[in-house]
Amino acid sequence: MDFSLTEEQQLLQDSINQFIEREYTFDDRKKFLDSEKGFNEENWKTFGSLGWLGMPFSEDDGGYNGGPVDVMVIMENLGKGLIVEPYVPSILLSGKILADLGSDDQKSNYLHPMISGEKIISFAYIEPQSRFNLSDCLTKATVSDDGYVLDGYKALVHNASASDTLIVSARTSGNQCDEKGISLFLVDANAKGVSLRNYSTIDGGKASELTLENVTVSKDSLLGEIDEGFSTIDNAIDLATLGICAEAVGIMGKMNEMTLEYTKTREQFEQKLSQFQALQHRMVDNFMHYEQSKSLLVMCAAKMNDNTEDKKKALASLKYQIGLSGKHIGEESIQLHGGMGVTDEMHIGHYFKRLTTIRTLYGNSDYHLSNYASL
Repeated sequence: MDFSLTEEQQLLQDSINQFIEREYTFDDRKKFLDSEKGFNEENWKTFGSLGWLGMPFSEDDGGYNGGPVDVMVIMENLGKGLIVEPYVPSILLSGKILADLGSDDQKSNYLHPMISGEKIISFAYIEPQSRFNLSDCLTKATVSDDGYVLDGYKALVHNASASDTLIVSARTSGNQCDEKGISLFLVDANAKGVSLRNYSTIDGGKASELTLENVTVSKDSLLGEIDEGFSTIDNAIDLATLGICAEAVGIMGKMNEMTLEYTKTREQFEQKLSQFQALQHRMVDNFMHYEQSKSLLVMCAAKMNDNTEDKKKALASLKYQIGLSGKHIGEESIQLHGGMGVTDEMHIGHYFKRLTTIRTLYGNSDYHLSNYASL
């Protein structure tokens, strides 16, 4: 199998790396995180103009016909730069749902502006009791004369405070954990009855708790068919999981690079740390964890690109490996940097926090190990 990138993918990778090197310093990143929205709107529009936001979508939807391999290339290199812009929650989650279910009018009003960088849309689906079960949904949507009335609570909605519109999962029929009976709705973030409690995540990102109280939406706000939203949610989460796994591989590679450089400059007992054989062995272990994760990532992206029958099993194995290797590389890198590795001044600590967050997003290692066994 040929694992090399195409000419177009190589150009995509180069453009991201050049942008990070020239336009995305660590001081800039800190300013973006400290801002109200938690990212830079001009950068988001730049991502749109460079074609990164439209890559996963078809030409009919205003995109570039990219697939999972292109998503892998984008996210791995964004991970190296520790980019804070909401590519996964807005493009890979909300964008995927809109592309799969949206009508022509809905795509024109929501998907196309998002691809150009003019709009942010967040997906609200996680509830306190649901853990990683996508079908566990207590938020309800009842039919009214004007459309639907939504009531419920979502515990974690990434970048909701920066979003004009939310995609909300709600139960329109069935029991709490039934796959059938979940529908998806477009909800104005400023609509009456919508309230957000914003907070920061461990990696410095922005998230919100969402409360819906008698929120009225029109019939046109329904995405796709009533009661049939689960499979679309499942597919969107799969793509987002691949995305954060690629991001994690980029982060692990960068942490290895930074740690190796540090051991070559830091002296102890009048010797460079890199000259101690025990530490050399630990750096080799880190490298092997990175290579194993990278190989599984490429395999999984290829299977998802070809839509093979065992793609879900490959994705479960990848996420498990990311959790295992992310913990090993993260903790080893911090320890080799010493106590200052966890300070805000050292970049390595910020990479570690993001890697720690990724280990839990869309299912932790235990969940995906169990999922792999069942498959």
